[in-house]
Amino acid sequence: MNETRDRSNPVIEEVADEAVASAVAVAGHPIHAMSVHFPIALVIATLGCDVFYWWTADPFWLRAGLWSAGFAFAAGIGAGIVGTAELLLVPGIRIRVASWTHAIAAMTLIAIAGMNWGVRLVDENAVLPHGLMLSVLASIFTGLAGWHGGKLVFDHGIGLIISEKD
Repeated sequence: MNETRDRSNPVIEEVADEAVASAVAVAGHPIHAMSVHFPIALVIATLGCDVFYWWTADPFWLRAGLWSAGFAFAAGIGAGIVGTAELLLVPGIRIRVASWTHAIAAMTLIAIAGMNWGVRLVDENAVLPHGLMLSVLASIFTGLAGWHGGKLVFDHGIGLIISEKD
C-alpha cells in the first residue's frame, strides 16, 4: 500500500489510521467488490452488441443489446447502493478523496447506462448512432470508475478484512 510510504506526512498518517474494513460484507467478503463485475461485464457486452449490430444489421443484436443494457443498469443500481452504503458507513473510506472520485464516476456511469437502456426501450432504431455513442461513453466511464475503485483497493486497502492469522 502506498500510504505506508508517506507516513511522515501528518495528514496521510491521520487518514491511514482510520479503519477501512468493509461494513457491508458476507463472511468477510465485501459485497460491493463482488457485485461490480456484473455491470462492468454488461456495459462492455452492450458495446459489443452495438458493434455487431452495426456490422451485421442482424436484429438479434438489437434484442441482446436491449437486455444487456437493462441488466447493466439494474446491476449498476445494486452495486451503487452497496457502494454508497460503504461510503457512508465507513469513516476511513469517506475521508479519502479517491473514494469520492470513484463514487462520482460510478454514479455517472449508472446514469449513462440508464439512459442507454431508455433510448433502446423508446426506439430500437436509435441504437445507431445514439445507443452506440452511449455504449462507448459508458465503457469509458467503466474504465474510469474501475481504475479509481482499483486504486482504492490496491493502494489504500479499502474493503480488505485482514485477520490476525494473515
